[in-house]
Amino acid sequence: MASDHHHHDIGAMGDRRLGWAIAINMLLTLAQIVGGIVSGSLALIADALHNFSDAASLLIAWVARRIGRQPPDRFKTFGYKRAEVIAALINLVTLVIVGLYLIYEALWRMVEPQVIEGWTVVIVAGVALVIDVATAVLTYTMSRHSMNIRAAFLHNVSDALASVGVIIAGTLILLYGWYWSDTLLTLLIAGYVLYQAATMLPQTIHILMQGAPEGIAVEEVIQAMEQVEGVSNVHHLHLWQLDEHENALEAHVVIDEFVNTETIKRALKGMLAERFSIHHSTLEFEVEHCNGSCQPHRYGGACGH
Repeated sequence: MASDHHHHDIGAMGDRRLGWAIAINMLLTLAQIVGGIVSGSLALIADALHNFSDAASLLIAWVARRIGRQPPDRFKTFGYKRAEVIAALINLVTLVIVGLYLIYEALWRMVEPQVIEGWTVVIVAGVALVIDVATAVLTYTMSRHSMNIRAAFLHNVSDALASVGVIIAGTLILLYGWYWSDTLLTLLIAGYVLYQAATMLPQTIHILMQGAPEGIAVEEVIQAMEQVEGVSNVHHLHLWQLDEHENALEAHVVIDEFVNTETIKRALKGMLAERFSIHHSTLEFEVEHCNGSCQPHRYGGACGH
């Protein structure tokens, strides 16, 4: 109970941090839209839409965290933990779209160079950078343990880099007329964004495809289970991740006789939890030589499979 209360406190604190990050980005978006309309700067309105995408990514992450904490029910018997994995996938896909759009914009500006609209845009980019850094600080600790928050965190990092790019490129253009710097920095930022997305996407898809946990070989698990006293064979083994932190397993276990089934089951579950961090396991026991005449065992075992 104390552990559940501790996790609840951590979850509530994380929700508050995300709430502050969403509020800050929404306020910045509103301020940029008003500033863009007043000054007539299309660049400010465009940057406001970019910040709105950051706020949206954080909102998706926040909603997924809330859904993910819901207990299992008759509709979702495994619970709702994968909501965070789905949110990560959504945010990573939008991150790829942002990266590709940045490349498109950079290449288009090589064809039709645009004049930077003066120091106003650079100053606003500086304000946006401060907001992005503040958001990153709020979410960094959480991002280390959650791919959902990490995906949203990458949105903010990409936006912060874009703001840095605007400041550097704007300064170089205003001082030296180096219009190519804007294109170069945009391409570098796009490359970073796409690299980060490409790094996380395979892991996210792997979990949704019920792939085996990274670093755990199915053959090694079978071998370890077959070394438990009383076990002669393990087959029909399935190993997957319920989410990025919880592993699950189901398998058929062939034993000599149904006398010590409870002891064997405890030994197997203990070994799986200790050695492979598999805390959710479903084991179906079978007798080795029954010629199809055995009845299903009360622990789920049956012969003839």
